[in-house]
Amino acid sequence: MSKSKKVTALMLATVIGTTVLTGCSSKKDKAKDDDDYAITVGYYNCDHMTAAPVGAKAGIYEELGLNVKTLGNGKVPEAMAAGQMDAGYISTQGLAGAVTKGSPIVIAANNHSEGSNYLIVANDIKEPKDLLGKTIGANPDTNLLWKTDYGPETGLPADSSKYDCVDMESDKDAYIAFKTGKIKAFSACDPWGSVAEFEGTGKIIASSKYHSESTGNEYNCCSFSLNKNFIKNHPELAKKLVLAHTKSIEYIYTNPIKSAKIFAEDYNVDEEVALMTIYKKTVGEGRTITWNITGNEYKNNLETYKEYKSLDEVPTYDQIVDKTLLESSGADDFDKFIKEKVEPVFPEGMSYTDWKVKATELDKQ
Repeated sequence: MSKSKKVTALMLATVIGTTVLTGCSSKKDKAKDDDDYAITVGYYNCDHMTAAPVGAKAGIYEELGLNVKTLGNGKVPEAMAAGQMDAGYISTQGLAGAVTKGSPIVIAANNHSEGSNYLIVANDIKEPKDLLGKTIGANPDTNLLWKTDYGPETGLPADSSKYDCVDMESDKDAYIAFKTGKIKAFSACDPWGSVAEFEGTGKIIASSKYHSESTGNEYNCCSFSLNKNFIKNHPELAKKLVLAHTKSIEYIYTNPIKSAKIFAEDYNVDEEVALMTIYKKTVGEGRTITWNITGNEYKNNLETYKEYKSLDEVPTYDQIVDKTLLESSGADDFDKFIKEKVEPVFPEGMSYTDWKVKATELDKQ
């Protein structure tokens, strides 16, 4: 595997925004308004975003007194930029680019660091060079992962003129086009890499781990972000929503079977694929689903955007990250949670077979 930077870029993503409300005259009015307010949370059909459907279907939003409508589709990025949603799961690069264009959004919590994104090819692609001239559901000119990971690992040029490139609205759409033979390759997060291998339609030939093997630097794929207008008009709801995000992630780690069932239903994939994906994100690839913000992962992202000139303008760290809500929400310490609640049950490095047996045993209790 290449020693090049394993960085961040997930061009496919999800979002945020919000309907701006007029100011309230008193705390009592605000509380009443909060009771009636329906929060919209957007996410993308990608394993990195699983906390959204889990929060809804495991009852976490409801337990915290939140009225939340989740929306997961390929139009979420556009909704974020237009300010039509309250919160969402969005790629960090997409958010950074939107902020410099005036979108009122900010990262309130981490969501995914160091987990994989994949380059998936059809079975008749015997070696990487066979992909040259073929139709692919990606644009190597704009997808940073082609420059930082896929290209160095496979020797493929990060040059769209070497392929027949077509745009895809979502990873799910790309997989359907891939499965039906319309494209020979695409870049995606799971479950689509696992689906391709499970269904025998293709194989993974390169991946990004959002981590530099040579420097040890950590990078970030995507984040849980809020619309600033939502925070301003509904500060208590915003705080509870961030707490719900962290509780949803805890649920994924401690209730993997139930989480996989939610995942399978929401993403319309086989339950075995869902289990494989939950395993990868919580054990197999490390504890990559997280709400913890160290700061370094985002700063490394921003430096990479500058280095590869992947954004017309790169914002500062303080322009895109605000830890205030996370720190005041009552959220558990992520590292302590993992050490006390996860590691004794599902130690890092545990095999998929052993993990599945243990998870099934706990689910029956």
